[in-house]
Amino acid sequence: MTQTPEVAVAMDWGGTWARAAVVDRGGNFQWQSRVANAAGASKDQLLEVAGNLLTEAIEQSGSRWLAGVGVAVAGPVDSETGTLFDPPNLPLLDGVSLKALWEPSLGCPVLVGNDANLAALGEYQFGAGRVSREQPVPPRTLVYMTVSTGIGGGVVDRGQMFLGANGLAVEIGHMSIDNGDSAPACSCGSRGCLESLASGTAIARIAAERVSGEDSRILEQAGGKVEAITSQMVFDAAAQGDGLANAILDGVVFALAVGLTNVLHLYNPDLVVLGGGVTNGLIQLDLLPRIQALMMERAMSKRHRDFRLVPSQLGDAVGLAGAAALVWQESGGPMSVKS
Repeated sequence: MTQTPEVAVAMDWGGTWARAAVVDRGGNFQWQSRVANAAGASKDQLLEVAGNLLTEAIEQSGSRWLAGVGVAVAGPVDSETGTLFDPPNLPLLDGVSLKALWEPSLGCPVLVGNDANLAALGEYQFGAGRVSREQPVPPRTLVYMTVSTGIGGGVVDRGQMFLGANGLAVEIGHMSIDNGDSAPACSCGSRGCLESLASGTAIARIAAERVSGEDSRILEQAGGKVEAITSQMVFDAAAQGDGLANAILDGVVFALAVGLTNVLHLYNPDLVVLGGGVTNGLIQLDLLPRIQALMMERAMSKRHRDFRLVPSQLGDAVGLAGAAALVWQESGGPMSVKS
């Protein structure tokens, strides 16, 4: 008799923590835990700790039939072999196939994907794109963008992740926005990327560059230390009516609107989902409507303007939800990936 899988194990493996969860078909977390990546740990030590966490998660699933394990990591991933390439948060794991390493020891399928792509799939399956009474039809094309320390994104088109030839599609944070001579340098080596203008790192940098000689609450919140300025301090100062903070965020809103308008023209989504810590700050100040209004002004046609801009419904759990969604999609048959 064929068993129907009841739960999946999901892992979201970042630079600081490895988080794992047992997730049912409805996207509900039945159990979750996390372990820290020890400072100075070797490759083998990192893999051992994460592998032990997955073993614990499988044990916590009990007698329920397990569909498999899904793992979300930052950076390029070969979805067929589960191999990581130049992972920015886990550089020691470059070239490691998590699938080949863990499938024999865990005794179940192991699927690996880029965290931003899987976040898009998670929102599609269990979050903002989920079919409900209020939304009886799923979105045809969902774009997810996380605006946090950096900026990343993913696209799900008619239920399929769009990955590109080498799994490198939808690098939203590295589209060129500012081509001027004074455009800020980006971590990717280019200049004027969206990430260098609107990420949490960029907001803190811009504030540090402009706060000198200004009567601003930003420096006060940082205890007078420019190097201690954070993006959250800028949002907090803006909420108190600080002129410099609001001017900085005006630039952030404009850059995000330009970038997202490019996304409208590239992918023609009917649902755009924003997540990440900076997005939380934008929501705090009710700035998402301003971003949407600017997108509507700049969009090239009525059909491109037929979209909704909404915040993530999954928050910090989006990576785990996406890893679980990958398993559930695979367990229903061969996963279809759009190149």
